Amino acid sequence: MTFSLHPGQTLGVVGESGSGKTTLGLALLRLIDSEGEIRFDGERVDDLSRNEVRPLRRRMQVVFQDPYGSLSPRLSVEQIIEEGLVVHNMEPNRADRRARVADVLTDVGLSPDSMDRYPHEFSGGQRQRIAVARALVLHPRLLVLDEPTSALDVSVQAQMVDLLHELQDRHGLAYLFISHDLRVVRALADEILVMKAGRVMEHGAAMDVFDNPREPYTQALLAAALDLKVAHAQLVAD
Repeated sequence: MTFSLHPGQTLGVVGESGSGKTTLGLALLRLIDSEGEIRFDGERVDDLSRNEVRPLRRRMQVVFQDPYGSLSPRLSVEQIIEEGLVVHNMEPNRADRRARVADVLTDVGLSPDSMDRYPHEFSGGQRQRIAVARALVLHPRLLVLDEPTSALDVSVQAQMVDLLHELQDRHGLAYLFISHDLRVVRALADEILVMKAGRVMEHGAAMDVFDNPREPYTQALLAAALDLKVAHAQLVAD
């Protein structure tokens, strides 16, 4: 497969469970081994050693699916968000780190006064904002978002999509957005990558893929999503 992702752009990666969506994201982050050439900021990174990749890590971050399991319950919000700063030795002074944590909490729509609280004191949507803040504090260029809205209520999903749009516009971020929820993908993605069994079945502009899918697999995937949406609407009506 060959694709590119530019600043300010979102590539949505969709497909059934086991299609290879998360594997693709982890491979791009060099968290698992893969075949093929991977370039980041013009530099080839697929042949770098783990030590050579480490300086790049702060520029490529990930937000995971589960806002309940991805945050340590034993750490305060400040400790969770500042961890990357400590690892990369970006802000040796604690007062400077605390100020940076306060700034990024504001950026994701949370009060800086919340930094001394713990994850169990927050809702699922708020926890996911904390997870986004943890990634953003390092000023990355790429965010891999692995099902970041799937554990959230529909109304909270919409708020998260709005936040991701705002952050992308503000910081020029590139998103690799992995999801099985085609409704959310359609609201966020500029391009779509459709995967099945580790292979790309279709790739194109989001509007083209959604409105005029070429591949039978994509057509079936969209039809199944539509059937599920209709069934859900009927269940709510009943």
